[in-house]
Amino acid sequence: MSKTIRRITGLDFARSLAMFGMFIVNFTVITGAGTNGPDWLVHLTALFEGRASALFVLLAGIGIALMTRKAREGNNDQLIGDMRIVIWKRALFLFIVGLGLYLVGWTGDILHYYGVYLFFIAFLISFQQKILLYIVLAVVTIAQILQLTFDVFVGWNPYALYMDYMDFWTINGFLRNLFFNGYHPIFPWFAFILVGFVIGSFDLQSNRIRRKVLIVGVIILVFSEALSKILISQTASILKTEVAEFLFNTGPILPSILYIISTSGSAFIILIISLYITERFSKSKLVTSIIASGQMTLTHYIAHILIGVSFLEWIGRAEHQSLFFIYSFCIVFYFLCILFSGLWKRKYSRGPAEWLMRYLTK
Repeated sequence: MSKTIRRITGLDFARSLAMFGMFIVNFTVITGAGTNGPDWLVHLTALFEGRASALFVLLAGIGIALMTRKAREGNNDQLIGDMRIVIWKRALFLFIVGLGLYLVGWTGDILHYYGVYLFFIAFLISFQQKILLYIVLAVVTIAQILQLTFDVFVGWNPYALYMDYMDFWTINGFLRNLFFNGYHPIFPWFAFILVGFVIGSFDLQSNRIRRKVLIVGVIILVFSEALSKILISQTASILKTEVAEFLFNTGPILPSILYIISTSGSAFIILIISLYITERFSKSKLVTSIIASGQMTLTHYIAHILIGVSFLEWIGRAEHQSLFFIYSFCIVFYFLCILFSGLWKRKYSRGPAEWLMRYLTK
């Protein structure tokens, strides 16, 4: 039982780190601070882009695997069906909340995508791991084909200060954004939750399994990054640099196959390190507070939009900011999230948004 608790808290720790990374990325984008700083800080910020949110989605897959483990291992069709219904209810809740945030101006929302990921993975929870990996391969391959076949920038307003999807609220625009060229489209982002589900199906209490996941993470991260640089340098003169980077980059825009591999590798590494940290420093107040914030990421995600962004607008710092300011703001905001989580968890077992979701979807 103690190992199970440590494993779960390790996931919460990693989820909190992913949340902090999302703060960095989101506040940087909305304030236009992406290149307003020294090169080393610009490069550091680039490391968070697409990786923090991918880790968040991958952890969701692990969570679904743990949630459904009893039903799957017992091969209990009735229980599997009940689990699907619970997942679909939560998927609908997140989808609606995400669209609500979009309505109030948060066009970078991930929750409505997240809800759709959950909707689809509910159909697959009884599938074998090998089949799921084949589906991952199909998802990333289809995504790459779509990117090479169609205009990936259709629907986006090229003149907007913040990227604006002009026909998001039309049927064609919404589906295009959701499946193809939104911030976190099904193709290829659904691959992350599937990979997480596969990882979560292993016994993460086992040090042998952890070492294997860590080694795989390091290997595929190094391999994909090295291969990306080699392919870009060797094909730039033939394809032109822009085309070569389009095809072989490991950044989130546009998410290539190498991006999926590289980001999965970094997510594996952070996951395993988080598991070890929470075991090694299980009595640390800082670690337990970070864990508490990881158990309330839905609350904090909503808060960083409704409170964080609103505060920046109120003090007149929502545009043309420096990266130094953004990092300072994110560190303070993250600290406040940790402080709030620690105080809240003294009296309540779940965060406000988490409680509401459980209450409405039970």
